[in-house]
Amino acid sequence: MKKYSLFLLLSSLMFIASCATTPPDGSIKDARKRSSHKAEEISKSDVEAEIQFGQELSARILGKYRMYDDEKATRYINLIGKGLASYSPRPEIDFRFAIINTDIINAFAAPGGYIFVTRGTLKLIENEAQLAGVLAHEIAHITERHIVKELNIKGGDDSAAAGFASILGGGTSETVRAAFTQLIDKAVGILFEEGLKKEDEMESDTLSVLLISNAGYDPGEYKKLLKKMVRNEGKESTKILSETHPSFSDRVASVENLLAEEGLDGLNYAAVKDRYRRYIKF
Repeated sequence: MKKYSLFLLLSSLMFIASCATTPPDGSIKDARKRSSHKAEEISKSDVEAEIQFGQELSARILGKYRMYDDEKATRYINLIGKGLASYSPRPEIDFRFAIINTDIINAFAAPGGYIFVTRGTLKLIENEAQLAGVLAHEIAHITERHIVKELNIKGGDDSAAAGFASILGGGTSETVRAAFTQLIDKAVGILFEEGLKKEDEMESDTLSVLLISNAGYDPGEYKKLLKKMVRNEGKESTKILSETHPSFSDRVASVENLLAEEGLDGLNYAAVKDRYRRYIKF
């Protein structure tokens, strides 16, 4: 890990610890134990392929939306995001977080650790716990390799677009390049048009609730944010989100059931409203 990345990770852990409440031992099922990810099942070449694919997909996302130029807010998002990612089962992934400049309400996860949250979402969010819920949902998409599994992204010769390193280096055949581009096109379609499987989205909500609880944030705030999105359903700002995700009402019901099952309702965990307002200003 690069020196700066290590510093940012340590800073993010201290940042979260400064306000978050430590969960009682054994009170919450560790999000890592709920994860379907098994590190031994993924080869080094598979991880490299995932990261390279994510870089290309991220370039497509940034071709559609411009980055939001606010260094203070971006660093804050990365501090929170990297702190949460430290609770995830993917230590081989260096997560990166960015804000994109659009009023739509959404967030996007590209394989390999690239996460984008929109300015419109940050305007809707009221506190750090809700931000943590959104980032944790996207982290879960990456830790569970939802797009990777959907498109069978691998580093070996049995992949539909084998030899990612040579593709990016310009040394592959037109056939392999075309296959690679086709996979990227499919991933763009998943993010902006078709959406992931309903069970993938529900799994990400489940892991998000557990992840932010493990980090000491109030998981009830994520439910509040989803309820707020119910009220925004049908508006232009939520059009892509509504078309690519299960209904907000279904998601609220699922989260409510999880909170009840895990005994997470009414806990006096952190919401962190003031700090959120200091860093996120529109």
